[in-house]
Amino acid sequence: MSKAPATRPTRRGILTAGGALGLGAVLAACGDEKAKSGGSGSGAPAGKAGPWSFKDDRGQTAKADKVPSNIVAFVGVAAALHDYGVDVKGVFGPTKTKDGKADVQAGDLDVDKVTVLGNEWGQFNIEKYAALAPDLLVTTMFDGAGTLWYVPEESKKKILAVGAPSVGISVYDRQMPEPLQRMLELAKSLGADTASAKTAQAKKRFEEAAARLRAAAKAKPDIKVLAGSASQDVFYVSGTNLSIDLEYFKALGVNFVEPPASALKASGGWFENLSWENVDKYKADVIMMDNRTSAIQPADITEATWKKLPAVKAGQVIARNPEPILSYDKCAPLLEDLAKAIETAKKVS
Repeated sequence: MSKAPATRPTRRGILTAGGALGLGAVLAACGDEKAKSGGSGSGAPAGKAGPWSFKDDRGQTAKADKVPSNIVAFVGVAAALHDYGVDVKGVFGPTKTKDGKADVQAGDLDVDKVTVLGNEWGQFNIEKYAALAPDLLVTTMFDGAGTLWYVPEESKKKILAVGAPSVGISVYDRQMPEPLQRMLELAKSLGADTASAKTAQAKKRFEEAAARLRAAAKAKPDIKVLAGSASQDVFYVSGTNLSIDLEYFKALGVNFVEPPASALKASGGWFENLSWENVDKYKADVIMMDNRTSAIQPADITEATWKKLPAVKAGQVIARNPEPILSYDKCAPLLEDLAKAIETAKKVS
């Protein structure tokens, strides 16, 4: 998929530097009211007698007679639930790479033990979904309109008609700790032992990583960080006002390159499109590059303008996942990696 977002939402246009765009965010300016966080859920171990309920970030309450056990989820959500000990039966979204290995968004999931309903944007096998007899559908939301991420709009009604209640966790225009807490609440409602030593340790590591990043940013406030993503024809420079990771890192004091609002307007506020000839428009000391399979990875970028960037020549390029797996175990390293990059960075811009 290679058309520009202005003509039709594309995988690369949607899944680019600014985080990811729901269809509504691509097609309209991001004037939607923020999805409100609901309360926590209630429940017992999966499959046990209920009743079970969970109020999601659309303000909708999913209900069932017992705690769901046949769960289908967006792959990143499935990976987060797996970290808390909650397994799913089916997944959709980038799960396997072309060589059959686990996609970066699959985390520690055993991708050979789940039913993959669709591995790419627009793919969702409704027949396979129904055959799983799902009792819960879970995904994230990247806009304020409650658009369920990776649930195709054209088949959404048929998917929901299968009968499983749906839950949406918002990752739009808020800081990382909030959706992390919401995912923890969901996992708890599904029977996870969220008071376990493992979870406590992961949360402690996350909090320590946040403190380290804050200290690094304070010690080296002149180090400028750019969040980017590469496609064949376009280099995307992320704005920081909508993505859960960048908003949080900025709140911790990280000095980001910030494209003006006028440059971000075409993408609904997420990112600015640059030609490779203009990839040096912004000066940066550290570059965070989209590590998802939808983006070209730094080692595979051949453009001479990229190779000439001071941060690239200095080896000050790190990975970034614009769709973080929402468990403390997976988010802590993201903060640690950025903290280390700032701590060790030389001023090259």
